[in-house]
Amino acid sequence: MGLETEFDVPAPFDEATLAAAESAVANLAMPAEDATAIPFFTIDPEGATDLDQAMYLEKTDDGYIVNYAIADVPAFVELGSTLDQVARDRGQTFYLPHRKITLHPPLISEDQGSLLPDQIRPAFHWKIHLDQQGALGPVELQRVQIKSRAQLDYAGAQQQLDNGSANEQLALLAEIGALRIEQEKLRGGASLNLPDQEIKEDGDGYQLVSRVPLPLEDHNAQISLLTGIAAARLMLDSGVGILRTMPQPEEKSLQEFRMQTQLLGHAWGEEISYGQYLHSLDVSDPQQLVIMHRAASLFRGADYHVINGQPEEELVQAALAAPYAHTTAPLRRLVDRFVLLTCHLLTTGESIPEELKAALEELPGLMRESSTAANRVNRASLDLMEAFVLQKRVGEEFQAIILQAQDNGEGKDSDGQLQLVDLPVTASFTGAAEPGTLATVKLVHADPQQRQINFEIVAQNS
Repeated sequence: MGLETEFDVPAPFDEATLAAAESAVANLAMPAEDATAIPFFTIDPEGATDLDQAMYLEKTDDGYIVNYAIADVPAFVELGSTLDQVARDRGQTFYLPHRKITLHPPLISEDQGSLLPDQIRPAFHWKIHLDQQGALGPVELQRVQIKSRAQLDYAGAQQQLDNGSANEQLALLAEIGALRIEQEKLRGGASLNLPDQEIKEDGDGYQLVSRVPLPLEDHNAQISLLTGIAAARLMLDSGVGILRTMPQPEEKSLQEFRMQTQLLGHAWGEEISYGQYLHSLDVSDPQQLVIMHRAASLFRGADYHVINGQPEEELVQAALAAPYAHTTAPLRRLVDRFVLLTCHLLTTGESIPEELKAALEELPGLMRESSTAANRVNRASLDLMEAFVLQKRVGEEFQAIILQAQDNGEGKDSDGQLQLVDLPVTASFTGAAEPGTLATVKLVHADPQQRQINFEIVAQNS
């Protein structure tokens, strides 16, 4: 499709890197601590092979224990090694319509380093205690060897929960996940519940798929967020590490957003927090979906910051309303490997080596660069697929939700933004229509070469 050339995505691994991966696997030293008796399980999208996390959940008299195992990528990728440098150059896994470009050689990321079922693997074992309300308590961390017992997928696991056939582990995941969502509301944070827009192969080519995440996906995400919050707390208390940050929106932006919610018929009242308000929205309703899109635009400026004596309020991830660290995806994201190394050294009381301190200082720049590149590729892939799917339907009419009016409010016309009702397509349009309304629109342009589509308003329906 030419995206690899246009966007200069990482090239295939060279022979030296592949040989380094084989050597790392051959010389792997398993941790002495044996946790293979714990019946961990994984839950991921169907067909996933790069399994970063496994869990085993316990209910106690005082609350809960979350046993969370994260792939021990540092066991394969030593600081200063060839594999380390290649990973720093890449930054993260890149996703294209027809393939993914992995952060590490597949021998590590999809085989020997992946927490595949019935295989003994090195892992970081987080033992996180929660009280009966799901609030964070003591945290323990060890490097261990584990053996996952089952690889579940979201759709199958959700079906088991819905039909009453789920085992105790899935029931506990739903229970703990719901409690963590309540804790998020109490903090004033909110995970934005926007429909996912995905590209999937269908046998004859590719199709666009839009879906609202399943409840169990949200619950599983809360376990990952919990671990990132625990890691951030550990590093903040020790004054060393790297956090994922996001600034608070400006007060003016919040007031404008509050006014917009009133105009769209679902006012954000002064008596509840921003997070509680977003958790109350139903994105199946067009007007509330528009509000959620507007909310997503409030929080910008996500970044990485090395802990260096700053006030804690400068290091918060504002959307989560808590300090937070990327911790749980070391097979797919560079920074997580260094967070895991740092947290483990802090828990064992060992000093942080100068080589690791120097790496922490480099990481914000490396992650910004790779995230910019990956986001550009992802957006271009979606634009290409939208134009490809719709190129033979120019002249047809569709139903759409208006996200943003054509007039930008500054006396100049700009393209409006809409989302089709029956296809997962977000696109520009020309014509008069109010945000939060349904409209009939006609497709007037679809060009896969330019990755552009455009609609015009035919009639405003409501």
